[in-house]
Amino acid sequence: MITADRLKSVQEYYFSKKLREVRGLIDDGKPIINMGIGSPDLAPSAKVLQVLKDAISDVGAHQYQSYQGLPKLREAIAKFYDLKFGVSLNPVNEILPLMGSKEGIMHISMAYLNKGDEVLIPNPGYPTYAAVTKLVEAIPRTYDLNAENAWFPDLKALGQQDLSKVKLMWCSYPHMPTGATASKEQLEQLVRFATEHKIILVNDNPYSFVLTEDPISLLSVKGAKGHCLELNSLSKTFNMAGWRVGMVLGNEENIKAILKVKSNMDSGMFYGIQKGAIAALESGKEWFQELDIVYRSRRNLMYELIDKIGATYDKDAVGMFVWARLPKGSVKAEDFVNNLLYSKDIFIAPGTIFGSNGEGYIRFSLCVKEEKIREAIKRFE
Repeated sequence: MITADRLKSVQEYYFSKKLREVRGLIDDGKPIINMGIGSPDLAPSAKVLQVLKDAISDVGAHQYQSYQGLPKLREAIAKFYDLKFGVSLNPVNEILPLMGSKEGIMHISMAYLNKGDEVLIPNPGYPTYAAVTKLVEAIPRTYDLNAENAWFPDLKALGQQDLSKVKLMWCSYPHMPTGATASKEQLEQLVRFATEHKIILVNDNPYSFVLTEDPISLLSVKGAKGHCLELNSLSKTFNMAGWRVGMVLGNEENIKAILKVKSNMDSGMFYGIQKGAIAALESGKEWFQELDIVYRSRRNLMYELIDKIGATYDKDAVGMFVWARLPKGSVKAEDFVNNLLYSKDIFIAPGTIFGSNGEGYIRFSLCVKEEKIREAIKRFE
């Protein structure tokens, strides 16, 4: 069979391919420690799990669900955004639950991009932005992020380029993969930039509550709803990655456009998962504090491991990864990762999978138990 031409524009996702190699090594008896991916190894709260179990017996639990999700789920999201970010959202028409925020990247792209439209994509950044852009036959156009500018774009230089074909711009603060944060003033700059150039700006915001002192939303900027959307997720914040619960937030017009796509692609999230999501969103401050205690302890151990390797890192970065610069004169990032995998049985992610500006960097996931991090440290002693 001849596949669609669009498949020629993308490759299999790096982790999909690399993890097959890692599993093969494990099957061969290698004691691999996987520090490559950000899949939380912790469980959701006991309350969330109990709500899910109880919901299975509710009347109508196993029927098709609304494309827009349960009203109470949208209300819980609205209350969460008001409490945590000071953002007021109408749960009726400014919130659309998603089966994970990743599908939102496709929905948004299909709703707004025509063939030949250009999309501004951060370099480094989440690889799915570029892949989805290509799949809908739009044109990815990267903008540079670097350590010297604290992983924030040079908007003045970017604004001097010809942006007449740019329809959409992706950003991600807190930033994946570097863990850099953006201030309220910097988010205001992004909103002004998008407004001036008539660009739809989307902030992908799933890491707001992992080791973050002051979580912030792009939608907290005055006037942001006009040209901006925000994606968020329960995957990292509540250890619910496999549940696939996300959301897109914005004004009524934008949400309606995305719903046109979504309603033709799925039939609504399982009822029990929605009920569990509501319980998660109602979690008290103790949940976030306890989560940070675990990740902070792991991160301190990870710093020890990275010190052994000789790489450097920014202690002000947030999120569930540590982004580290390789020692000066080191081999290329992917070679370094492969050497580590085959010499020490430790798998980490090369910075280059996130873009060319990731060369010279490696990324460590904190979704690894402390005993495994200690074991990895011992392999360098």
